[in-house]
Amino acid sequence: MGKWAMMRLFGLGFIPKIADTYMPCIIASPENMAGVAAEGTQFDTRQYDAKMNELLSNDAQDFFTSYDEVYETFDSMGLQENLLRGIYAYGFEKPSAIQQRGIVPFCKGLDVIQQAQSGTGKTATFCSGILQQLDYGLVQCQSLVLAPTRELAQQIEKVMRALGDYLGVKVHACVGGTSVREDQRILQAGVHVVVGTPGRVFDMLRRQSLRPDYIKMFVLDEADEMLSRGFKDQIYDIFQLLPSKVQVGVFSATMPPEALEITRKFMNKPVRILVKRDELTLEGIKQFHVNVEKEEWKLETLCDLYETLAITQSVIFVNTRRKVDWLTDKMRSRDHTVSATHGDMDQNTRDIIMREFRSGSSRVLITTDLLARGIDVQQVSLVINYDLPTQPENYLHRIGRSGRFGRKGVAINFVTKDDERMLFDIQKFYNVVVEELPSNVADLL
Repeated sequence: MGKWAMMRLFGLGFIPKIADTYMPCIIASPENMAGVAAEGTQFDTRQYDAKMNELLSNDAQDFFTSYDEVYETFDSMGLQENLLRGIYAYGFEKPSAIQQRGIVPFCKGLDVIQQAQSGTGKTATFCSGILQQLDYGLVQCQSLVLAPTRELAQQIEKVMRALGDYLGVKVHACVGGTSVREDQRILQAGVHVVVGTPGRVFDMLRRQSLRPDYIKMFVLDEADEMLSRGFKDQIYDIFQLLPSKVQVGVFSATMPPEALEITRKFMNKPVRILVKRDELTLEGIKQFHVNVEKEEWKLETLCDLYETLAITQSVIFVNTRRKVDWLTDKMRSRDHTVSATHGDMDQNTRDIIMREFRSGSSRVLITTDLLARGIDVQQVSLVINYDLPTQPENYLHRIGRSGRFGRKGVAINFVTKDDERMLFDIQKFYNVVVEELPSNVADLL
């Protein structure tokens, strides 16, 4: 695709209305449309579905490639022996739904748009696709993966390294908050894959410490976030520096119509593997709400639940960094042991806290949406939304922290009078009923 087309797309922040961008797998059924969100609510289901349908037309066939093969086992995917060893050593036995359909087209060098709920193995899907295609004799960056947060980039780096353990893959995470000089040293010594956040990656490309000449695979993880936040221009700048024949993979748990409109601009006949909005269920995660009359009473409610929290590892989400600090202080002043992390902390502190939490030495973590995406702590089986998220999409990313890969999990939402409308939106968006919390919550964990 030409630079001018890219400029038109990104430069002015203007996305032309395109009637043929979506695909025939997201037609909202009349029963989904029936219960339109309450008046004045922040999220309008009808508008979302209408937008999807507007993007839907027969011309979509000219843009998307269909790929219907399903591989029931990793062995049947034609992967290199040493990649299979890494996959099995990592603990995967049977591919998840997205892996059954998504790994092979990526391995074949096709552009892909893949959407599946949190915790279903998207990271391993694109990591496997990348690892299968690398030329290990050439120690040059051949694949670039971008993610919206440092934590997620580091998480991807870990998975890539583990799956590529027997292949001798060299991976480096290029993220802000770390030494630029150290990044330059590692990149100059040579790596096969760079995983990073847009700011630092662009900086490394600009300084020519990261050479784009051999990059043949470009992956955007959490693409909805990447294309909607302030990253759009940076991604455009990075994309402009890559070779013209680069393979593009776009992965996300939610794919709003706007993000799809953009992806169409820089992908070539991508294979689309998507799930309908009302199928973005959180199977295996029991969801409850607790009616809390006033905001001030949430703290008491949380303290009442604390013994239950400490049975297992739990994550508590609030909406602001300041509130993370406030709630942490309040809990500690009542002798409850909790850890906390948010974006104002320096990277080193965040790393130490996450390490403690992963190792299980700390059992309750208080955080913001910053960590809602991509933090895979295997043992988390309880998520508490002390504050409901401000966007329905973030609900999926938050509570998808628990019950990952088919394990069971529980999500508890604190709901004040002001939150009732958002709870209504969430139930509508995911087609779920969030019931009132029963008294035997400990038995559910």
